[in-house]
Amino acid sequence: MSTPPPTPPTPPPSGPPPAVPRTPRRAARIAVLDPAGAIFLFRYDNEEVGVHWSMPGGGLDPGESTREGALRELREETGWFDLTPGPLLCTWEHDYTRVGVPVRQHEHIYLAHGPRRDLGPGLTAAHAEDGILAWRWWPPAELATATEALWPPTLATLLADHAHTGPVHLGYVPNEIPNEAPPDGR
Repeated sequence: MSTPPPTPPTPPPSGPPPAVPRTPRRAARIAVLDPAGAIFLFRYDNEEVGVHWSMPGGGLDPGESTREGALRELREETGWFDLTPGPLLCTWEHDYTRVGVPVRQHEHIYLAHGPRRDLGPGLTAAHAEDGILAWRWWPPAELATATEALWPPTLATLLADHAHTGPVHLGYVPNEIPNEAPPDGR
């Protein structure tokens, strides 16, 4: 009887490292559209996902509904007290790091219509704390060709299709760099 050959050593695991444990967070935002259909967005810088544009909004307080939280955040971040969340545009989940803590955020995004205007006074310090770098109104054509990341990434399509589709659940959307060619160059 012959001795079986020795078992080769197990190769080290390949692929990405295990996922980072993430703290769940509930949040809500409001997509404010002016009469011409332009959307108001903040330009954020985040340590994990980098620079991106998103609507006013943020985490929910204990016991707060998504509509209540969206409205509170809109007022805190813009100084606008005359808008009301309208229909739900979408829900989605994404990862980012908030104050050094890896988070998996589940967001509800509502629509609201209002006049085109500037922010209320005295918001600069609060914006700096939240990583807000700038703000602007984006006409639909510019939003559709944006070269910086949008949150959610399909924002232009969601807004264009909402009248026909109603609210959409996007599920979990991984972070990606917009307009970057895949590693194989295709």
